This record gives sequence, structure tokens and C-alpha cells, in this order.
Amino acid sequence: MSTESADGDGGTTRPRIEVTETAAERALALLEDEAYDVTEAGLRLFVQQGGCAGLSYGMRFDKAPEADDAIYTHHDLRVFVDPASLKYIGGSVLDYESGLQGEGFHVENPNVVSECGCGESFRT
Repeated sequence: MSTESADGDGGTTRPRIEVTETAAERALALLEDEAYDVTEAGLRLFVQQGGCAGLSYGMRFDKAPEADDAIYTHHDLRVFVDPASLKYIGGSVLDYESGLQGEGFHVENPNVVSECGCGESFRT
């Protein structure tokens, strides 16, 4: 599906985060539209408190990773995940979907035990 770098791994095993080619292409296009240097910048994927099920996903562009981030590289897109978020989203796949219901990034998380009715928040 994609390639993963060992950046930030420190030689230890860590949960994987995958990114589909479609999601990577869309994120890279958005980064370039915002004039980010795609060799240093990346997409930050995180979990925050909120929503009716307890946790929700967040995404934003960052110019560079933080010192303790796990860094994944898939299809030339760098993805930064902080240690606290990684324990909730390890093993997830980031995809980009478009259809009649709209379009956007979607996280397929194997750790989710329940989601709210609107699909915006989850519980592990």
C-alpha cells in the first residue's frame, strides 16, 4: 500500500499508521497550495477530547515535526503523530473519500469500539 520511514522510531517497534495513495496525493496538493516545503512539512494527525463519544480526530499542517513525534512517510507525504495520540490511533489507515455525502479525509481505526451517530467522534 505504501512505504514507511523509520524516522523517530529510535529502533523500537511502534504502531503503524498507513496512508492511502489518494489521501497522500490530496494532502500534498493542499500543502503545496499553502506554500509549505513538502520535504520538511507534513500532516499532523492527532486525537483530542470532544464529541459525543469522547474522542475525535484532528488534522492540521505543520512546518516540521515535534521532537517526540512518530514520523511516517507514505507516498512522499510526511505524517506526524504525537505519543499520546499514537496509543489511540496506532494501526489506523488515513484515506480520502469523495462521493454523494461529500468529500474529505477519513480515519479507519481498528481500535474503535463505538462511534457517535454522525461518525465525528469515537471511543476505544
